[in-house]
Amino acid sequence: MAKVVVVFDFDKTIIECDSDNWVVEKLDVHDLFAQLLPSLPWNRLMSANSGDNTLDSLIVDKMMMELHSRGKTIQDIAECLKKVPLNPRIISAIKSAHASGCDLRIVSDSNYFFIETVLKHNGLMDCFSEINTNPSYVDAEGRLRILQYHDVNKFPSHGCTSCPPNMCKASSLGLVMKRIQASVSAEGEKQFIYVGDGKNDFCPALTLKETDALMPRKNFPLWELICNNKMLVEANIQEWSDWVELETKLHNLTNTIFIEEKCSVRADQLVPS
Repeated sequence: MAKVVVVFDFDKTIIECDSDNWVVEKLDVHDLFAQLLPSLPWNRLMSANSGDNTLDSLIVDKMMMELHSRGKTIQDIAECLKKVPLNPRIISAIKSAHASGCDLRIVSDSNYFFIETVLKHNGLMDCFSEINTNPSYVDAEGRLRILQYHDVNKFPSHGCTSCPPNMCKASSLGLVMKRIQASVSAEGEKQFIYVGDGKNDFCPALTLKETDALMPRKNFPLWELICNNKMLVEANIQEWSDWVELETKLHNLTNTIFIEEKCSVRADQLVPS
């Protein structure tokens, strides 16, 4: 039974770039994005220009359709994703945390195909018990399709100004972090460590308790939001600037928790019955 639950963002946290933008740039569909911008509904336009450099899942789906119309296959997309840069220290950090008994999960506004392809290629897929992201599938014509985590037509506004319209990582509609916390609470007391960088990581950060830890990437939107709203954050803040620092601090946090747990067990055993 895992005592520690580590929740990772994906883009610019596990990988060194934004996965959507990586595919758009490497497979050269910049022209389509420029064409899409004038026709976007205001909420998706806000997402596209949020400063987080993330693309709405509906935009990514349209771009995948355009890629296929230009002769690109799902294999081409997969090969492109296999070239996404991962720092060796994040790979070792993930494998070490998993080997130590931590429950690792991903909460990301990327999509399942992108994340699964990158993780499998780098031998990390089996380290994660759950991936929460925009669903994807291959249609009858062999084309990659990207769906929304929640349908913005049914839920046009989830009342969150930090997240894209299709996925709030902690709202009453998204329920991502709250659902994770509820699902593991039945197993006993857990300590959460949340690792992220983006603006939409601020919502789940606010669900953490003072016994949890928050690891924002320094000089990125999440870190800036925390700096401007420190009174709202209860968790122990452990910022990181690169993957060497991330690996070191994550190891120290998990090691401290496990040591404290062992000491508590020993103390309980010494109490006379």
